[in-house]
Amino acid sequence: MFITFEGIEGSGKSTLIGLVEGELLGRGEDVLQTREPGGTPAGDSVRSIFLDPAMRIDPIAEVMLLNASRAQLCVDVIRPAIRAGRTVLCDRFYDATIAYQGYGRALEIDGLLQVCLVATGGLSPDLTILLDLPAELSHERVLARARGGGHGVDRLEQESLDFHRRVRDGYLQMAQRWSSRFVVLDATQPPEVLVPQVLAAVAHVRERIRQTIP
Repeated sequence: MFITFEGIEGSGKSTLIGLVEGELLGRGEDVLQTREPGGTPAGDSVRSIFLDPAMRIDPIAEVMLLNASRAQLCVDVIRPAIRAGRTVLCDRFYDATIAYQGYGRALEIDGLLQVCLVATGGLSPDLTILLDLPAELSHERVLARARGGGHGVDRLEQESLDFHRRVRDGYLQMAQRWSSRFVVLDATQPPEVLVPQVLAAVAHVRERIRQTIP
């Protein structure tokens, strides 16, 4: 399976992915965890540019940077892992581009989707977990993390509250449009509540996939 995790800043994706990976590994699964942008040497270089708060990047240039990283990740990491029968967990994928550059930056949605699908070679997730969080709470969590010395505020985290509201609303619209693969979870819940919900969603999608195999 190919499972992606989405959500606005501070929604707890990284923590949840790590916990889900641990549960799946404990069940004897072969699991690969990766992220966007990044996951390859080329992608990590793009990530450092993309998130640098000193950089001013045009929205179209953002899309091209992200999809360059994405194309390399699909070729080098995700597709080989899927062919090998591994379960792939990815922190963001092309839905993030549609949410942030489409809804957040007001670029045309369907055109963005086509660019993303060219980069992935048509690859889409089997399941997308959306951690939904109010933008106001996202802002509080980002500032608390920065004060706690986790890391500084990156280029996207420093965007306005209205921007993050648009991104969140975009994610929710996408979850309605592609409801067959999206599962929306309340990101205000603690991880010990969210992990069983993710595992239940994984089991449900796996059963659906099995039923389509002759």
